[in-house]
Amino acid sequence: MSTPDLGSVPLPADATARLADGAGRLFTSDLSVNEFLLVRQAGFRPVGLVLGSSVYHVGIQTGRWTKNMELDKLSQAMYHARELAMTRMEAEADRLGADGIVGVRLEIEFKEYGNDLAEFIAVGTAVVADAPPPTGTWRNAKRLPFTSDLSGQDFWTLIQAGYAPLGLTMGTCVYHIAHRGMMASMTTFGMNTEIPQYTEALYDARELAMGRMQSEAEHLAAEGIVGVQLLSLPHRWGGHTTEFFAIGTAVRSLRPDHVIETPTLVLPLTNR
Repeated sequence: MSTPDLGSVPLPADATARLADGAGRLFTSDLSVNEFLLVRQAGFRPVGLVLGSSVYHVGIQTGRWTKNMELDKLSQAMYHARELAMTRMEAEADRLGADGIVGVRLEIEFKEYGNDLAEFIAVGTAVVADAPPPTGTWRNAKRLPFTSDLSGQDFWTLIQAGYAPLGLTMGTCVYHIAHRGMMASMTTFGMNTEIPQYTEALYDARELAMGRMQSEAEHLAAEGIVGVQLLSLPHRWGGHTTEFFAIGTAVRSLRPDHVIETPTLVLPLTNR
């Protein structure tokens, strides 16, 4: 996947005006009070709430009734739509001079005015670091602001332990699970037994999603991925078609020592 030039990503006029008005004067953030304070303690200052949106027409693709198979056209649609939203969110952060984006949320909302229309939304808080890391920059290998879906508490812990987020990596797979014929269904009626056809389908779909997420992390030269979620999203495709979505924060090491100082209990002195 090519690295986007965030300076050339078009933003709505209202978004450009909002970013210009807020830059240097005040910040907006969807972090809770505790998360905000922990992000500040980790050495990062919020500069603005950034978002990206893409209303996408999801095409039509059918699977063979009796065959387990990925629906490539739908997988590509779900992947591309999320990438559009993420890139626009990153472009807003870049306009604010941010080093990264924390607390990222990816949401999908299917619209009532079109059965095949869905809005993909990426939202997060852009932050600027008080000081550069030992490696010289907080931005990732693609020279983009880092993105992370970690909570403020987890972000603070990650930084304290000597790791830095690189990017929110994801993998998706829209998969058609084969139907069973009437005779096959009758042979297992009333029995406790595994259905290998279904097991293999779900296993394969999850592996495809996980592999694509790991591939994104490798392109960022990540050491690992934390906070991984593996979701099954039915959307509106019917009972035998589902999307498996893997998402997590790719991280890199800032120092060889990853030990967090153990808290100590301090008792107040009393006068006797």
